[in-house]
Amino acid sequence: MATGTGTQAGTGTQTGTTGRTRGSGTRLSTGRAGSGGGRLRRGLLAALVAAAVVVPVSAAASPNVPAPAPATFSEDATPRSRYAANSANLAEAARTAEDADRPGRAARLRAMGSGGAAQFLTFDGRGRGRAVEVFGELESADRVAVLVPGSDTTLDTYERFRAGAVSLQQRLQAEHPRTAVVAWLGYDTPGTVSTTVLSADRADAAAAELAPFLDRLRDISGPGARLSLLCHSYGSVVCARTATGSAVSDMALFGSPGTGAGSARELPTGARVWAGRGSGDWIGNVPHVRFGGIGFGTDPVDPAFGARIFAAGAVGHSDYLKPGTKSLDGLAAIVLGTTTASEADHG
Repeated sequence: MATGTGTQAGTGTQTGTTGRTRGSGTRLSTGRAGSGGGRLRRGLLAALVAAAVVVPVSAAASPNVPAPAPATFSEDATPRSRYAANSANLAEAARTAEDADRPGRAARLRAMGSGGAAQFLTFDGRGRGRAVEVFGELESADRVAVLVPGSDTTLDTYERFRAGAVSLQQRLQAEHPRTAVVAWLGYDTPGTVSTTVLSADRADAAAAELAPFLDRLRDISGPGARLSLLCHSYGSVVCARTATGSAVSDMALFGSPGTGAGSARELPTGARVWAGRGSGDWIGNVPHVRFGGIGFGTDPVDPAFGARIFAAGAVGHSDYLKPGTKSLDGLAAIVLGTTTASEADHG
């Protein structure tokens, strides 16, 4: 479902981190189960969900690759100064990986560098890694989309995440030049085939990182910029637990296993909440139940959840941002505020 990194939160590279500790603003119910039957139900649920997510999209375990410490920044550091420092750090991380006889990681890091043109607000090459990359001119953008990925998104699988961000940016700019896309690989994502993917523990930690980042992002984007949060797979669990305040106008959950909440109105956000699922997405077969902290409950595309529904077409789980898809068109319309999709108001 979503991403993974091996480093701990709180490095100086986390854009928007101000030293505050900020959680999701709400504790979503975990349900109860009896000591006997409850254990059986949890075991059965875990088996069902694990069986549903064992698909050939799981990445190999990331190597324990050495890398330099990430760059640190002052609170008033500009995006341009961050891009330059992180570009240098990325190049050094590639050299370090090469020296450590990790040619595969070194090659992937060099590809991320894009000849020095890449724009990273955050980069940490240690372990499974973290990266927050900007596509477009953030400081003049009045429409900004933040992509939050799902499990198994690491520096070793980053290219597929980046490809989706590039596809979205190109689609947005075809209609509205003053747009930017931020690919937020800023949390320790679970592995697709792991017990961590069945609970919200990783999502809770990620939400505490994402909330202050969004506040800072609004400040460094263009004046009056409209922010949208686009959340794929396990990333939808992260977004559903993130207190967005007034920073975000729209939140789209796609390829979601559930959020842990019973309805959209329970989410700690004032944003409009959208949901979509492709007819070819295997995650629709995951049991939408929750016992003792296992599983994620109500399906976001279920009318009972109360999200606004956008059409996603026939895409599979990893295809929502591919060029020419109905799902890409729907997500772009949400970011641009031009959607004509059916709406189920949750307010």
